[in-house]
Amino acid sequence: MKQTTVSERALVLAPRGRDAMVAAAMLAEGGIEAVVCDSLASLIDGLNAGAGFVLVTEEAVATADLRPLSDWLAGQQEWSDLPFVLLTSRGGGLERNPAAARHLEVLGNVTFLERPFHPTTLISLVRSALRGRRRQYEARARLIELRESETRYATLFQTMDEGFCIIRFVDGPHGPLSDYVHVQANPAYERHAGIPNVVGQYVRQMVPDEADGWVDLYRGVLTSGEPIRFERELIATGRHLELSAFRVEPRERSEVAVVFQDVTERKRAEIALRELNETLERRIEAAVAERQAAAEQLHEAQKLETIGQLTGGVAHDVNNLLTPITGALDLLHRRSADHDPRMARLIDGALQSAERARVLVSRLLGFARRQALETRATDICSLLTGVQDLVTSSIGPSISLRVECSQDLPPALIDPNQLELAILNLSVNARDAMLEGGILTIAASHVRVDALEVSGLAAGDYVRIVVSDTGTGMSAETLARAIEPFYSTKEVGKGTGLGLSMVHGLAGQLGGAFTLTSAPGQGTQASLYLPLAPGVAAANGLSSDSTLMEMEPLNILLADDEQLVRIGTAEMLRELGHVVHEAASGAQALNRLIAGEPIDLLITDYMMPGMNGAALAGRVGEINPDLPVLVITGYAGGDLDIGLPQLTKPFRQADLARSLYRLFHTGETLPTDCA
Repeated sequence: MKQTTVSERALVLAPRGRDAMVAAAMLAEGGIEAVVCDSLASLIDGLNAGAGFVLVTEEAVATADLRPLSDWLAGQQEWSDLPFVLLTSRGGGLERNPAAARHLEVLGNVTFLERPFHPTTLISLVRSALRGRRRQYEARARLIELRESETRYATLFQTMDEGFCIIRFVDGPHGPLSDYVHVQANPAYERHAGIPNVVGQYVRQMVPDEADGWVDLYRGVLTSGEPIRFERELIATGRHLELSAFRVEPRERSEVAVVFQDVTERKRAEIALRELNETLERRIEAAVAERQAAAEQLHEAQKLETIGQLTGGVAHDVNNLLTPITGALDLLHRRSADHDPRMARLIDGALQSAERARVLVSRLLGFARRQALETRATDICSLLTGVQDLVTSSIGPSISLRVECSQDLPPALIDPNQLELAILNLSVNARDAMLEGGILTIAASHVRVDALEVSGLAAGDYVRIVVSDTGTGMSAETLARAIEPFYSTKEVGKGTGLGLSMVHGLAGQLGGAFTLTSAPGQGTQASLYLPLAPGVAAANGLSSDSTLMEMEPLNILLADDEQLVRIGTAEMLRELGHVVHEAASGAQALNRLIAGEPIDLLITDYMMPGMNGAALAGRVGEINPDLPVLVITGYAGGDLDIGLPQLTKPFRQADLARSLYRLFHTGETLPTDCA
């Protein structure tokens, strides 16, 4: 019978007379379909087509060869046990009909009915047989469903990408349910876990060092019945697993199913991403800090620029004040030197004070980077020797001075006066840091600086002057602000806070650098890096010659908005023998030139309201291109980029005379006594 055949019809085999027709009629009257078979072979064909039960007479099987029927019955599927109703002639059971034993052995599921019988009895028996057959069909359906489910499970089990296993808990040496064995595992298990042939293996044998953790996890699932989902590293193979576990029912089986997959690559990616995020956060923090530092540096630079502008303006005003003072004292000194020695000495002292004021202003201009440095090749060893006495007298007897200079030190391209002031300034700072005495060392050497070794300094050869002391030193906070203008740790009235700022500004102007290193209790080391000079060192010192140059008298137009400066300058020019026409502004001077006054030379102040000296010179060039122009400035130290001869305030009569001589004797060398 085909597996899909479900039939409740009756097959009737009764070869004697009309027995088959009568039996079929009785069954039909009871609502049961019946098919009459004329032989054992046709019965077997009917069985193959499907039947609910078989009604057969004893004489039909008494002498027949039952082997085909026996083979058919033996070949029934596991769910099938075909019922037979056997009509006997005498006796219904084995006790009254011994021949029935043979029939029972062949037919198996057989009910005996002795003839004659009442139709109701027959119908009752066949209906009972049909009920049993229906239960067999139901079992067949459940078996088919179960087998299909098993097939689906097996297919899924074998082909699923995730690792899958069934584990069974057992009692172990560590107590009840302290170990488990793998009873099933799919092919993907090894691929994800990295452990082959796990079926039959106990977890404490597989991964003894980490078995406790796995047992605790899965035993919790077994005892609680609650499924879990988690991630865990299988340390034995170094793999990160994502797992789900649930209990296999019934509880008494002590089994847990586990589904998992290898997420090592994802985990590594997450770790890499987290590390990248942390790196990015650090980089962002560093960038923010760098930006903040840059903003602070910009703020400091702007502050320095503002202070520089203020200082330059103050220096300009002071130079304007010093110019008439210096000029008047110079004139008085020339007139009284021969017949009033006492007056000459007083005026000479005043001139020296004015010169010191000029030097102070030049230092302010140096800080403001508005002074034209008079750089030249200078022998640093000679300069240090020359300034040694001044430093010694400035630092006092409680401090020992040591001057060290390397042999064959190349000349440096510097302004000697400014460098002397810088060394003196650093020495005084060192003195103030050694209240109870100490050692001050000034050392000069030839050094090679690599790129980025010193901030703001290009790679190359330099002369380095190091001024070091054994004083109290500075904290990191003080060191960070040491070169800030007007910052000072000294008491009020004992320091301006400009000293280190001026040294720093001088180093920058010279194309070098200035660095400070210090620590509390370890003294301070100030280093000046100075560029090398291409030529031979010249002798240090300034000429004090005050010889007046003799020239033909000139008609000079003098323009200056400062009345005292203008009057003082005019007097010096007139004493030199020149005719001076004064103008209080650039516009007045221009009007006098336009009016046609005979003028041999225009001397003009640079900073004037309305029209400055450069603008005036430009207009004059349009009117009289051949008219010489001398610009006097107290603001930029004679370093204006205007293409005109310049004279720096304050000046003495001899300085003015030399400027006029150079202006009208272009290309000529000054007389020896006036150089």
